[in-house]
Amino acid sequence: MLRTLTIRDFVIVDTIELEFSNGFTVFTGETGAGKSILIDALQLALGGRGDASMVREGAAKADISADFALTPAATGWIEQNEFGIEEGGALLRRVIDNAGRSKAYINGIAATAGQLRELGELLVDIHGQHAHQSLLKQDAQRALLDNQIAVRDPESTAQVHAVATCYKAWRALARQREEFETNAKNVLLERERLEWQVGELDKLAVKPGEWLEITNEHSRLSHAASLLEGAQEALNAISESEQPILSQLSSMNQKLAKLVDVDAGLQNVLDCMEPARIQLQEAVYALNDYIDKVELDPERLAQVDARMDAIHSTARKFRVTPEELPDEHATLKAKLRQLADATDVEGLRRQEEKAKAAYLEVAAALSATRRKAAQRLSEQVSEAMQELSMSGGRFVAALNPCEPAVYGMEQVEFLVAGHAGVAPRALAKVASGGELARISLAIAVITSHATTVPTLIFDEVDTGIGGGVAEVVGRLLKRLGHSRQVLCVTHLPQVASQANQHFQVAKGTTSEGKTVSRIDVLDKKERVEEVARMLGGIEITETTRKHARELLAS
Repeated sequence: MLRTLTIRDFVIVDTIELEFSNGFTVFTGETGAGKSILIDALQLALGGRGDASMVREGAAKADISADFALTPAATGWIEQNEFGIEEGGALLRRVIDNAGRSKAYINGIAATAGQLRELGELLVDIHGQHAHQSLLKQDAQRALLDNQIAVRDPESTAQVHAVATCYKAWRALARQREEFETNAKNVLLERERLEWQVGELDKLAVKPGEWLEITNEHSRLSHAASLLEGAQEALNAISESEQPILSQLSSMNQKLAKLVDVDAGLQNVLDCMEPARIQLQEAVYALNDYIDKVELDPERLAQVDARMDAIHSTARKFRVTPEELPDEHATLKAKLRQLADATDVEGLRRQEEKAKAAYLEVAAALSATRRKAAQRLSEQVSEAMQELSMSGGRFVAALNPCEPAVYGMEQVEFLVAGHAGVAPRALAKVASGGELARISLAIAVITSHATTVPTLIFDEVDTGIGGGVAEVVGRLLKRLGHSRQVLCVTHLPQVASQANQHFQVAKGTTSEGKTVSRIDVLDKKERVEEVARMLGGIEITETTRKHARELLAS
């Protein structure tokens, strides 16, 4: 549950710190006092979108922190994402500066807005004041039913994803077949062009790294005479001339070795010269080996010349470097394989039918799951309508068959009958504003019962409701508060009187003349005054106070 909410420099709020308790809590106040600003601030801390306009005028940044007690699911998420748990809770913080830059933190560790949203979905469920309007859209109706299914059976979410995945795979194959049938001539021409190109490169069969190897070989073969001449000249000078260097060095070392016996100071010179003699001997062995291997081979040189010319000519034709020819060969072969698959119409048709069958199978399973959920939701909302002064009314979550689509093979449509003896009709056509608000609230309360989220927020969802129905709404929310923490922004005294905790939101003025919003928790006496204000408007009389006391005592 939400334990504290701290707001600094947000819109018209300077500094507010609120502590919350279990049960049912309401926020009331004059229109424009900033009741919904609280919800906006909390949504920002839960990863909602923010911009510079949210920073209070003249302030450097807006700073919102929300401290929550954790559920097992939220604890698991925090441990998995390595944010650490402090005092059995989670502190979600969001900072936005006056340039629109945003920072997010979870338990003091930098996070992303996406991570705030993921964790927030496990902690809070917000029902906005315009929720009843979205109920008129069929996409929203289907999403609501699917969400209700997911709450009761998390594995059912995989069904929705499987249907979408299978549909996309099926339609991709269908489009591929249709494109080929429409543009068969161009596809065949492209295939012929690729076949010719791949054939050319198949014949040449250039291997990766071959160009470097063959250029090195060409250089060696074309300079073989010079290489042999140079190597033989070096060998002669070192060991085969009339006075070879190696013999002279050996003779000199022998003389120095004898002189060392006379003067040990020459030992260092001898130590330097002996390794030189050994290295020269090694050079002689290496030169002999090199001369044996280097051959004058005009025939091989001609073959290498021809191979280089063929590779270079082909590379120029394909507008790549000789080194890139193997990669170009692989790329063109892959394109040809894809095109070959794409031009196999019968093969495409078989794949398309297989993908369609897979889609129909998972879509049928989803339809069965939806039918059960729709029946359950219809019964529960119909029952709630009786409490909300819609006696004899009936709600139906109908599943209308439709053409296969990414969301399945049926469209969800909410139908309602306002009273007994009337056939249910589309919600958008028959529900008045007040009825729509009541049905929306009934759905919100019912879906909230099924969720494991500990904190539920209702932002003026009682708009369009009044009289005795408002009192019933208040009781419904209070009953929901027995098992959940319920926060509600309301303008109805009948709802406010049912709360366990009551905050009043009001506008004030700073010493600089700037408008700010303040929030106070009300005691029993103050609650009487606030409920009386909600009942009677500007002038509060003893009659309205008496009525307020009666509401609070009921």
